[in-house]
Amino acid sequence: MSTALSSHHAVYVGSFDPLTLGHVDIIKRGAAIFDRITVGIGINPGKDPLFSPEERLSLTRSVLAPLKNVETLCFEGLTVEFIRHCGARVLLRGVRTLSDIETEFTFTLANRALDPQIDTLFLMASEKYTHVSSTLIKQIAQLAQGAAVGKLNEFVPPEVIQPLLQKYQRTK
Repeated sequence: MSTALSSHHAVYVGSFDPLTLGHVDIIKRGAAIFDRITVGIGINPGKDPLFSPEERLSLTRSVLAPLKNVETLCFEGLTVEFIRHCGARVLLRGVRTLSDIETEFTFTLANRALDPQIDTLFLMASEKYTHVSSTLIKQIAQLAQGAAVGKLNEFVPPEVIQPLLQKYQRTK
């Protein structure tokens, strides 16, 4: 682990269960700003995700493969420790709503207390993704009928649709 953290390297963390087009938008925009982006898939033993860490890692790497300055890793533990481990100095976060901003503000203060060297950069979600959440996507995949199932392509990358539907034993 390097003691000099790079401000040209940002880390974007989340559960990515599943990866959404909103996530991809933030990652692409971050990749245009920073020399390197590390996408950190958080593993929280207290949660019961739809996709295993290995599945989330594989899907995310598949979707982000065209972005040559983006890598994807799984991690456990504190975000600031993962950021330090990556050698980055910037935590990249996407915000959709005012409630997101309030929540992120609290996390940012805690992260600054844990490691004042790490700064957080917020990117506003693109307007077409402000309503997109992993919870909404799971509900659509589980409950939608007919043409509504086909609308998943408005929320998740194509690589995610079939694995998502298979989790609910459905097909497109």
